[in-house]
Amino acid sequence: MASCDSGINQKAMTGEGRGGDDDDQATTPLIQSTVAASSSDEPRPPDPPLKKRTGNVWTAVAHIITGVIGSGVLSLAWCMAQLGWIAGPLAMLFFAFITLLSTFLLSNCYRYPDPEYGPARNRSYLEAVQVNLGERSAWICGLVVQISLYGIAIAYTITSAISMRAIQKSNCYHEYGHEAACDFGDTYYMLIFGAVQIIMSQIPDFHNMEWLSVVAAIMSFTYSFIGFGLGFAKVVGDGVVKGSIAGIATSTAAQKMWLVSQALGDIAFAYPYSIILIEIQDTLTSPPPENETMKKASTVAICITTFFYLCCGGFGYAAFGDSTPGNLLTGFGFYEPYWLIDFANACIVLHLVGGYQVYSQPVFAVVEKWFTWKYPNSGFVNDEYTLKLPLLPTFRLSLLRLCFRTTYVVSTTVIAMIFPYFNQVLGVIGAMNFWPLSIYFPVEMYFVQRKIGAWTTKWVVLRIFSVFCLLVTMFALVGSIEGLITAKLS
Repeated sequence: MASCDSGINQKAMTGEGRGGDDDDQATTPLIQSTVAASSSDEPRPPDPPLKKRTGNVWTAVAHIITGVIGSGVLSLAWCMAQLGWIAGPLAMLFFAFITLLSTFLLSNCYRYPDPEYGPARNRSYLEAVQVNLGERSAWICGLVVQISLYGIAIAYTITSAISMRAIQKSNCYHEYGHEAACDFGDTYYMLIFGAVQIIMSQIPDFHNMEWLSVVAAIMSFTYSFIGFGLGFAKVVGDGVVKGSIAGIATSTAAQKMWLVSQALGDIAFAYPYSIILIEIQDTLTSPPPENETMKKASTVAICITTFFYLCCGGFGYAAFGDSTPGNLLTGFGFYEPYWLIDFANACIVLHLVGGYQVYSQPVFAVVEKWFTWKYPNSGFVNDEYTLKLPLLPTFRLSLLRLCFRTTYVVSTTVIAMIFPYFNQVLGVIGAMNFWPLSIYFPVEMYFVQRKIGAWTTKWVVLRIFSVFCLLVTMFALVGSIEGLITAKLS
């Protein structure tokens, strides 16, 4: 459902349908996917209108930080506690290096066949896979991408609900004392978040997202900096750096192994943004070549992100040691100043309200584009109605959009209510996405692009690298699933 049509390879060589040099200043929306036609002779679904490309290094940095710094940063102190003072920072640096390497490989896939001057442009991750690896790989990639986006929506629902609950708990602790029984459930807040997303999901699409990314990036920096500041203040105030080289001690080696694997899954969730990289690159103006600008933006953004991650994870672990909470800002290692805790959690909610839509709009686009192509004469699918509410701008309402997107939001909310386990869910999603989207497809496209022959030095090195990352991913996935099942049964 998410792959390109089988005729795209011919178009890639000519630039037809995706823009050659004559439309270098045009772009599609930031997030866009394509849809499979059942054969190369069938008509392709209509493409969205082209938009002027005006992005630069700094708008790309804002987009990347928005895509990378999210709910994952809140679990990094807990990850450090599982891994300890040596393995924890090394794991973060390892995933930062992998992410940067992945971005360098992917940024060269935007233009085709030459990464800098190719006449054809791939406007999405899926289109790049289709052009370089063929339709079957694109179909598999599309399935992984859609599952990934759906999983991120579930994770954002869980995180937002936990943050909203934390605001209520913070006020309760402030009023009645830190020993008060301020226990509140997540269900109510998940329903509120789901209701907000049902309304927001009726926005037809995102054509201009710079403002959204800037606001979300500011929110990300704000709550990350607050988490870092609170941890730093507690370490200075206590005068003690807690934690150990080996991390939290457990009663059995097996239990330690599962916790370490979950921590790796959480770190994997916090880093890669491969799924949106090419869409971000499609917003950049040229010259200079888009891949050159994207590599600079990625280097800057990942360095900034890694610094914040090390600070948040390190000072969080140093502040709490073996009692480090699973979520730095909602686990109530910090109680005061309560208004700052409330503000940080409000920033998280605001960020994730928009972030949910950023990662869900591609799924909406794929499904609705497919229905439009499959049922071109259906009024339910194609008719739009103008709705004007008091104090709100006029917007278009589609019955298909109303039904499908509402069902989508309801389903993510229900799954989040069934599995409201922050660290375990992040670990599962991070492990599922990491290897296929950040390692396998970028490496395979690099082989095709550069015509790397089998058993050459580069081929062997990259194959070993890919297999190693696969083993790390499988270890993290199995441990995170075990943790999710254990949490559910307990």
